[in-house]
Amino acid sequence: MGLVMTWRSGVTLEPGDTWAGAEEWWVDVDGARYRALAYTDLVGPLEIGERVLLNSTAVDRHLGSGGYLFIVAPLDRLPTPTPGPGHIVKARYMPQQNMVLAVDEQDSPHHETVQDADGLDGMPVIVADLHSALPAIVATARYHVPDVRIAYVHTDTAALPIAFSKTAAHLKARGDITTITAGQSFGGDLEAVNLHTALLAARHVIGADIAVVVQGPGNVGTGTTWGFSGTAVGEAINAINLLGGTALATLRVSQADHRARHRGISHHSLTAYTKVALTPALVPTTRENIGRDILTRIEAHYPTLVRTGWLTLIEVSGIRDALEHSPVPLRTMGRGLPEDYAAFAFAGAGGVLAAQMIADARRVPPADRRL
Repeated sequence: MGLVMTWRSGVTLEPGDTWAGAEEWWVDVDGARYRALAYTDLVGPLEIGERVLLNSTAVDRHLGSGGYLFIVAPLDRLPTPTPGPGHIVKARYMPQQNMVLAVDEQDSPHHETVQDADGLDGMPVIVADLHSALPAIVATARYHVPDVRIAYVHTDTAALPIAFSKTAAHLKARGDITTITAGQSFGGDLEAVNLHTALLAARHVIGADIAVVVQGPGNVGTGTTWGFSGTAVGEAINAINLLGGTALATLRVSQADHRARHRGISHHSLTAYTKVALTPALVPTTRENIGRDILTRIEAHYPTLVRTGWLTLIEVSGIRDALEHSPVPLRTMGRGLPEDYAAFAFAGAGGVLAAQMIADARRVPPADRRL
């Protein structure tokens, strides 16, 4: 198979930005200056002038990953251990595997709550393909229902450490979301063994009104029908329905992507929702402020969605003002709101629809609610 990882050593020069669970460092590597990222829960605190071991694979292969080298460990000392409770190993059998207290394990104070939970009580659960959809969903939901309680379930089909997401860190710091890392992902406010228990924890431990299920940054795509990490959103819809939630399937849309397969409705959404998902979902759509040409291209795919028999299209509005008040920058594939408004509008439509459902439920006496 050959060497699949490349390594370098460097010296820390000065710290950069920091956020929950992560520190940026500028490092010297053979006389050149690079930006590196350290996950503080794994590496521990660093100081200026330390020699560090670096994983340079992504930079050497000119991949994305934010343009970072990754700091694996200081070279001249061992990181100080900070053992805690828990017996669930994540990133299992990797050199940086770590142990967490999962919400569903026997030693968890929430074990009985999760064990006794019998469903999601109709809770709206929004699924999206790209991590960049998260702030758009949160912004629109909170714009229409400011006190809505949102749980973000970070899945394990892209970045495993939630600390890689500045977006999630900033939304969490503002109190806009509570985070759950499911499966092999780690670093959330709560840890869960799988998506099912993450959703149960969102409803019954966090007390969320809405859950949002999105992979972290670094999604994978190959240009083939099945070879992309976003197939997981179809599987998430099946899990949501199994647990008695209400699935809201946002469409991955673009008006500016240079790849034809992602302009209009991405083939990722069409495959995941019509071939992987086999249970019902509401599909939020919008015509508001969408240009005629791109709208025609989008709507041409609606018959394919409806033909499944389990996808129901629901048009919403009231999106643009909410997106313009997003608490964090909106960026997708290097494009912002002006360049690719449709991408964020169709993601934000999920937040609007969920907010409408919550607002409607609050107006109806509990005994009469039918979500």
